[in-house]
Amino acid sequence: MQNIKLTIAYDGTEFHGWQFQPGGLPTIQGAIQDAVKKITQERIMLHGASRTDAGVHAFGQVAHFKTRSNLTALELQRAMNALLPPSIRIVDSADVGPDFHSRWMAQAKTYRYKIYRGRVLPPFEYGRALHYPWPLDEDAMVVAARAFEGVHDFTSFAASTGSEDDDRDREMTRELLSSELIREPDRDEISYLVRGRSFLRYMVRKIVGTLIEVGRGRIAAADIPALFEARNRSISGPTVQPQGLYLVNLEYPDPTNSWATHKAARQTSSSS
Repeated sequence: MQNIKLTIAYDGTEFHGWQFQPGGLPTIQGAIQDAVKKITQERIMLHGASRTDAGVHAFGQVAHFKTRSNLTALELQRAMNALLPPSIRIVDSADVGPDFHSRWMAQAKTYRYKIYRGRVLPPFEYGRALHYPWPLDEDAMVVAARAFEGVHDFTSFAASTGSEDDDRDREMTRELLSSELIREPDRDEISYLVRGRSFLRYMVRKIVGTLIEVGRGRIAAADIPALFEARNRSISGPTVQPQGLYLVNLEYPDPTNSWATHKAARQTSSSS
C-alpha cells in the first residue's frame, strides 16, 4: 500500500471549494478523487490539509491518499494531470511513509490575500484579487497587520457556525506566527501575507476586511487589542470576497520523523 502526498495548485473560480459536496457540485477534492479512480480503478479518499472555500485559490495545497496501485508517484502525477481540468495541476507527487497525514501533521500554513489598487482592474486579475481603488492609509494598515501576530482569541475575526451552542464550545484561540501587509514593487497591488499554525473559517478574510477599515480611518491600529477582547464579530471589519485569497504553502516536519516523534515534539514545545 502506497501513501501518496500531492502538492496541488488550482484556480478556485469554477469550484465550490475544496471539500466534496453532495449533489454533484464541482469541488477540487471531487475532481482529483475521480481522476485517481479512473487511473487506479480504486475508490480512494483524498485527505486535504486545508478546506479552502468556494472561489479560493492555491499555489501549494497538500493532500494525500493511499493506493494499492503499482504506478509510481511520478506516473500517478502525469496521469492525473492528463485527466484533470487545466485549472487544477498536481505540481508534485511523492511516495511518503504510512504515518504521513496532510492535515494533522501540518505545522504551519501561509495565506496571501491580494488587493488591486489601480483605478481599472485588469481583466487578468478579475476573480483573482479584490479591487479597491479608493484611498487607503497603507502605513496604518502595515502597523495594524502586526497587531494580529501572537496568540489571541479570534472570535471577533471568524464566521459563526450558525449555532450559539457550537459557537460557545469552539476553541477560538489561534497563533499567528507572522502577519504583514506588503506593497508589491512596480505594481498597483498590496498583499496581506499571514502564516499561522491553523485558522478559523473566514478568519483571513475577516482580518483583511478589518485592515481595510483601518486604511479607511474607521478603525485605528490601536483598537485591535480591544477587538480581540470584545469577542464580537459584529464590531470588526467585513468579510471580504474569497477571490483574492490564496493558500500559498504548508509546512511539515522532517519526513524522516515518525508521527509519534512529531507529536511528542509538539507536546514538548507547547508545555515549554
